[in-house]
Amino acid sequence: MKRVGFIGIGNMGEALYSGFVAAGKLTPDHAYAYTPDKEQLREKTERLGLNGCDSLEDMLKAVEMIVIACKPGQVSENAAVILKYAPDTPVICIAAGYSLKKFEDAGQGKLKVQCIMPNTPARIRDGVTLFEEANNMSEEDRAYAMDLLSAVGTVEIMPSHLMKVGMAITGCGPAFVDMMIEAYADAAVKYGVPRALAYRMVSGTIHGSSGLQIETGEHPGVLKDQVCSPGGTTIRGVAALEACGFRDACIESIDAIME
Repeated sequence: MKRVGFIGIGNMGEALYSGFVAAGKLTPDHAYAYTPDKEQLREKTERLGLNGCDSLEDMLKAVEMIVIACKPGQVSENAAVILKYAPDTPVICIAAGYSLKKFEDAGQGKLKVQCIMPNTPARIRDGVTLFEEANNMSEEDRAYAMDLLSAVGTVEIMPSHLMKVGMAITGCGPAFVDMMIEAYADAAVKYGVPRALAYRMVSGTIHGSSGLQIETGEHPGVLKDQVCSPGGTTIRGVAALEACGFRDACIESIDAIME
């Protein structure tokens, strides 16, 4: 088990850490974190049990693999410190919009870096993580990184030119699904269903429906048709969604990100 250091321990960093620990791929004593926000670092270390570091340099001395989980605007400055103090330590970068080329363009192409895009369901070991096909890692380090992320969900290899749209779908997608859960739960509450039960009903239905599509490999349109009886209630609901531009709204949400 490698010692893993997190630069930034916000929502996504914590989701990965929690998933790795739940999967048995990492233990708190093998996990380190650094963030310049001392109050956040104190709260996270006390609650999560990992080792907090007073400086990035101190963390780099302790770890064998680095996860850059800070905000995109902070990546370059942190990468410069890694390049200075730990140039041979493999780096997993989860910052949105980052690629191997971006590191190279910043003069940091000598880092052993693998850019990925995870999503928050990694916290419960049911995430989807995209690995950029281009990388500077050794085969051994990349295999370790893939094993680590495979423990918290599905790993997909993506060509560099498709990483942005992949991020829009998997990285942003949980928020869109959460909005749909909230909306259908509101509809249930409107007609008398208790709120907690409404959330369980809707989330369970989405979970089961997506699981059925993955398990069977059936086209989602085929699965949809299996629920729609001629003249029945479901097809009337489908028609209402179509009239509201449901499909167009989904596509436009991705278009907005890709602009």
